[in-house]
Amino acid sequence: MDNRAVAPVVEKTLTIGIVALFLAGMTTTLFGGAVPAARDATAESIGDRVLALATERVEQAIPPNATHATARTRVDLPPTIRGEGYAIATDGRSLVLDHPSDAVGGRSRLVLPEAVTSITGSWQSGGVTVVVVDSTAGGLTVELREGTV
Repeated sequence: MDNRAVAPVVEKTLTIGIVALFLAGMTTTLFGGAVPAARDATAESIGDRVLALATERVEQAIPPNATHATARTRVDLPPTIRGEGYAIATDGRSLVLDHPSDAVGGRSRLVLPEAVTSITGSWQSGGVTVVVVDSTAGGLTVELREGTV
């Protein structure tokens, strides 16, 4: 009996099995550790940039040396960070980024003129975000709103 035809079939079967095990191991390694860590780092960086941009736009919306002013300024923010929605809210004289992922978030202190008496409101990602500055008897109020300019 001649078994020479069986050797190439066994060799190819073993090669396919070894390649499949290698691919399974690499996939598990990458998607179990390296890729999620890189996604978290990227999302954290994007979150920091979004918060810095929002802070800058709020500060720019307030006219310098003004005690009586009315202004509406649209702020363009990305609709998602790491594929999920987020919110930016005021906390005294700071902006706070709230995201479902623990790796994304932060707080940024606003540098506002003395004429600003209060800052209120919040933004949800994905909508039209606006900064509204209005004059009141005591000074200027700043509000983060969603809607048209």
